[in-house]
Amino acid sequence: MEKRTVAATGRRKASVVRARLTPGKGAFTINGRQISDYLTRETLVKIASEPLAITEMAGTLDIVCSATGGGLAGQAGAVRLAVSRALLEFNPGLRPTLRKAGMLTRDSREVERKKYGQPKARKRFQYSKR
Repeated sequence: MEKRTVAATGRRKASVVRARLTPGKGAFTINGRQISDYLTRETLVKIASEPLAITEMAGTLDIVCSATGGGLAGQAGAVRLAVSRALLEFNPGLRPTLRKAGMLTRDSREVERKKYGQPKARKRFQYSKR
């Protein structure tokens, strides 16, 4: 591994995350806070750090992320994609491992827009015959 910094972008729902990886001791920060402090649920922390666990690079890289938009779940998914893409740029030999685990596929599901005359996107108001 070379001593260089790589960056990548990840998106999920309405969230956008930019991640920077540098060789280091394993610090993982999002918006200046530790990952466990920022992503309050354990499952979200696990989702965000999944690429590091799969590639067994958990203690070798410092990761700095800046997250905007959406909620915590969307941001966790965006962090996962951004870190996966940055790892790929850092070491192209990891592609088969990350691809097999589904880390390189962008989850394109978005919230459907609300339609007029309805309370939600697909929910209808109760029909009244009389």
